[in-house]
Amino acid sequence: MLTLFWTFFKIGIMSFGGGYACLPLIQSNIVQDLHWISASEFSNLVTISQMTPGPIAINAATFVGLKVGGFSGGVIATIGCIFPSCLIVTILAVLYHKYSTLHWLDRILNWLRPAVVGLIAVAGITMILPSIQGYEHPLWWILLFSGSLFCFMKTKIGPIWILIATGVINWLASILFF
Repeated sequence: MLTLFWTFFKIGIMSFGGGYACLPLIQSNIVQDLHWISASEFSNLVTISQMTPGPIAINAATFVGLKVGGFSGGVIATIGCIFPSCLIVTILAVLYHKYSTLHWLDRILNWLRPAVVGLIAVAGITMILPSIQGYEHPLWWILLFSGSLFCFMKTKIGPIWILIATGVINWLASILFF
């Protein structure tokens, strides 16, 4: 349980930029180093985390904690993940309120943005490759991915409707064509 708490504490403390930015950390620690879940399970974890309310990192901590240590493991991993954020946000809120007019603070925040974008890109790439490899019809997967991406970027359709539509289209295609 201590390893579970410590692993998600480290993930929580290093999760700059939010859920997508921490996905490479989660994958590195949980899949590659500790082998608590497989790459395929990690891809499923991200999918489940997207369909359930709450941040990805917390959902992932709960999911992995439940798998590794049952109910208490889920609670311990979740606490390990959120504790650093609560502490850091409290400290930063006090400091930001006190020093919000300093220009060097804006510069530091601007310097961090490219690194966060890079972490999000790595998370996306590491999710795409196992998904295509594990899919029976990779060209169909690419078509669904491209259509979903287009809808996200170019339409005002909400993400929930795009997820539902993609699921229904894939289900119908599996009945009619596959």
